[in-house]
Amino acid sequence: MAEQSLSGLTEQQAKEFQEQFKITYTAYVGLAALVHLFIIAANPWF
Repeated sequence: MAEQSLSGLTEQQAKEFQEQFKITYTAYVGLAALVHLFIIAANPWF
């Protein structure tokens, strides 16, 4: 009997999810940083 992971995913599925998650998270953080820079440029507090 194969050992079951906590998530129920196989190792291959987990690796595929991790790769997609890294891309999505990087895009999200990059977009958030860009929006913050635009807001600071448009409305500086100093």
